[in-house]
Amino acid sequence: MDKEQYKGIQVFAEQREGVIQNVAFELIGKARELADGINEKVTAVLCGHNVGHLTQELIAAGADRVLVVDDEMLKDYLTEPFAQAVVHVLRTYKPEIFLLGATTIGRDLGPRISARMRTGLTADCTSLEIAEDRNLMMTRPAFGGNLMATIVCKDHRPQMSTVRPGVMRRKPADPTRQGEVEAVTVPFDKSKSRVRLIKKIREEKNMVDITEAHILVSGGRGVGSQDGFSKLRNLAQTINAEVASSRAMVDAGLIEHERQVGQTGKTVRPDIYFAIGISGAIQHLAGMEESEYIIAINKDKFAPIFQVADLGVVGDLHKVVPILNEKLKAEKAKNN
Repeated sequence: MDKEQYKGIQVFAEQREGVIQNVAFELIGKARELADGINEKVTAVLCGHNVGHLTQELIAAGADRVLVVDDEMLKDYLTEPFAQAVVHVLRTYKPEIFLLGATTIGRDLGPRISARMRTGLTADCTSLEIAEDRNLMMTRPAFGGNLMATIVCKDHRPQMSTVRPGVMRRKPADPTRQGEVEAVTVPFDKSKSRVRLIKKIREEKNMVDITEAHILVSGGRGVGSQDGFSKLRNLAQTINAEVASSRAMVDAGLIEHERQVGQTGKTVRPDIYFAIGISGAIQHLAGMEESEYIIAINKDKFAPIFQVADLGVVGDLHKVVPILNEKLKAEKAKNN
């Protein structure tokens, strides 16, 4: 393969119903940082129908160019037409690096694109750096999160990676940035599209996505029961927080998977993270250790969570949390 012909970094700008997903902005910010180090450009790949008005947001986030594939075939996400669109873009523009969010869409789309491009794909990366030889060093947890593996795709291009939402920090937008917008026409082969979308059914949810929350009250195995979680919910209500959990509580059926923090859940970066009854296994730490301020409550003073906590309370959460809640309620009433 002539690697010299592959230039620049492309990011899949995932949008859903005309709203660009946060992970796209996070990846553009990281791509901007990587591209500046090797004197290359960042291109956002925007696929959908009637999405042209979203291009300036991507340029403001750090893209030098936006390639827009606007077609009725891409109105709703279906694997085959989106795969055809992105593969056409990659074969036409030949980026050195291509990044996607490890969302439900990215995890479905990424492997199909890499197979058609005959290149590798490193999934669920937590770190991306460029080596002196311009190879992308893609780091991800391995062996159940017990070690971090750095993977390099030396012989094939583009180098592809999916990154979990929340792992990369979103850079502030610069509305004064200028960039190119280019429309791309894809010769779709409709005969290969065997799946049709019949109907969309939305589940109404009032809860804020935990990746967007400023304060999280997260419970682990030590919480023990729904009664324990009710204590956490009371605390969360007092401080306008969202409730999250470790995998143990999801497996026990006490809370929904979308509330899970960790390697097999979501990566979060709240301003304050309460780790209550959470031992601090490496799989959980992978999802929350970048939090600004971590408060741990655990009766085991040797729990690993205290190694990453900014403030630790050794005690029975069933006693500590209600007392803490009452104190915070009193402070809140005093300030109001």
